[in-house]
Amino acid sequence: MSKRDELIEKYAADLKDKCGVNPSMDLLKKVTIGCGPSIYNSDAATVAGSQQAELDTVKNNFLIKKLGLADGANLDAGIDAVMEKYGRSNANKYRAVVYYLLTVHFKKESIYN
Repeated sequence: MSKRDELIEKYAADLKDKCGVNPSMDLLKKVTIGCGPSIYNSDAATVAGSQQAELDTVKNNFLIKKLGLADGANLDAGIDAVMEKYGRSNANKYRAVVYYLLTVHFKKESIYN
C-alpha cells in the first residue's frame, strides 16, 4: 500500500469516526490527490480551525479558486459548519477531510469528475 493510500484510509476513518460520515472513497481519493504534496507535510496536512488566517486560506484557495464559489457569508458559514462537524476540540483536522466535507457541503462533487 502506498503512503497516499495509507493516508486516504486514515482520512476515511476520521470521516467515519469523528464526523459520522460514510465517505465516497472515489471522491475522497480525488480530493486527497487535489491537495498535492501538502498531505505529506505535517504542518500543511492539517487545518488550524481556530486560526482565522488559516480559515481565510481555505476560503480563498479552496472554496473560491478550486470550487469556483463566489465570496460571501455563506462560505464562512460553510467552513464553520464543517469545523463544528469535525469537532472543534479535535486538534488534528486533516486538510483532505476538511476539503472533502466542504466539497460535499457545497454540493461541488462534480468538480472532481
